[in-house]
Amino acid sequence: MQTKNRFLHDIAKVANTAISTLAGVKQEIEAIARHQFENYISTLELVGRDEFEATKAMATEARIKQENMQKRIEKLESQLANNISRQPAYNQKLTKKKKQTK
Repeated sequence: MQTKNRFLHDIAKVANTAISTLAGVKQEIEAIARHQFENYISTLELVGRDEFEATKAMATEARIKQENMQKRIEKLESQLANNISRQPAYNQKLTKKKKQTK
């Protein structure tokens, strides 16, 4: 009876050692995989979150400025068109030049 208990005790020890060894191997594999992944990511030249946010803010500001400039151009073009249409002498000169070039 003593030998059976001793045998089962030895098997339990071996199983316990195997499980702890496998846990260590698992941690080692995870560390190697993490290291390889970090190396791969570093080769992709990805930007950080703070750099992305700064660029996004600059793009938003540039877009707003562009829209404001577009509105100013449209307003100036409208004013120019109104001023030209109010000057009949200027319109007559343009008409004469067009006829002379034909």
